[in-house]
Amino acid sequence: MLYKNATFLKVKSPIAKIEIQGHCDERGTNNYNISLAERRAKSTKIYLVSLGVDPKRIYNISFGEENPLCTENKEICWSKNRRAHFRISS
Repeated sequence: MLYKNATFLKVKSPIAKIEIQGHCDERGTNNYNISLAERRAKSTKIYLVSLGVDPKRIYNISFGEENPLCTENKEICWSKNRRAHFRISS
């Protein structure tokens, strides 16, 4: 999935700005979750850069446990909330 995103960003959208939003599930303290989500976003950026996306176009933001995709108290739901989300702007 990230490989396809990197290809799209390099070929179809070579000057767009890329915001990588790090998210995590609700388990853990607020400080831990913010840090974890930041590491998730940073890892995603490192991988995109390794695939040739210009690092100057990418910035990260950490939402921690805020903005969940799913709010049920189940593992399947928590796994959906552990993610890096992209926002592209020109």
